Amino acid sequence: MSLRDAAETAIEQCLALGETESCCIVTDDERQPIGEALYEVASQVTDDATIVRFPPGTQHGAEPPEPVAAAMAASDVFLAPTTKSLSHTRARGKANEAGARGATLPGITEEVFTTGLEADYDAIAAHCEDVLDQVADAEAVRVTSPQGTDVTFEPGDREWLDDTGIVHEAGGFSNLPAGEVFVSPEDANGTYVVDGTMMPHGLLDDGQTLEFDVEDGQVTRISDDDVREQVEEAAEEVGDAAYNLAELGVGTNVAVTELVGSVLLDEKAAGTVHVAIGDDAGIGGDTDAPIHLDGILREPTVYADGEVVDLP
Repeated sequence: MSLRDAAETAIEQCLALGETESCCIVTDDERQPIGEALYEVASQVTDDATIVRFPPGTQHGAEPPEPVAAAMAASDVFLAPTTKSLSHTRARGKANEAGARGATLPGITEEVFTTGLEADYDAIAAHCEDVLDQVADAEAVRVTSPQGTDVTFEPGDREWLDDTGIVHEAGGFSNLPAGEVFVSPEDANGTYVVDGTMMPHGLLDDGQTLEFDVEDGQVTRISDDDVREQVEEAAEEVGDAAYNLAELGVGTNVAVTELVGSVLLDEKAAGTVHVAIGDDAGIGGDTDAPIHLDGILREPTVYADGEVVDLP
């Protein structure tokens, strides 16, 4: 699949850009080829397409420059292939609140773009619906793994959401590549062990694991020095909010058959689970933090109120 092929999937199938709609492509200096491919396809659909480029942000979740945020909010459709994630920014949230529908592509590479967009997103949406049906009403969701994970999440009053990649309604939002069902739990307790992908490491070596203890919805122990340093730096700014257990997610993208070291793609791999620390304000929670650190578990078993969940 070429960059153009992937861009056509994003513009035409996922966002369904119309010929009378405005479209804003937001990119940075390190992701320009992907931004240009999206802009080229969008320009052939509508006469009201623009591309906005800015220097890469310093960290995931950092707010873009105000003119970029304004351009997103003023468009009907936006796509944001960027080095650092705009998914959990107020700029993205305000754009959706203004009625723009869009997709962020954080940390996207050309390989991930062409691999992750070579998929049938209608089929991915069906897998999301199947998982949602199994977990949506559960009071407790337990995750275990052969690596030592045993952690229980209580969604409480918070709603399970799905990231299908199909964004056809005003105000809608998705990551691309897409394919996950997720919740920001009100409470969590136990231990989870990451053996897949997590920044700043990328894809972990065989046998390498990162361990996290969770108590009353807060991460209380981080075994890895590099991950702990990221959280401690965020805590200097926002205190205990940096240690918030932010997300439980289940991957549903059956086109992703192996992990490649990209959190954006690997967290969507069917049959995996990911758990995140930090910000959850953009996914149904109430914690603002300058980090959102996802860790992927390769071999999870998921239980909804004691019943095994059939993963894709």
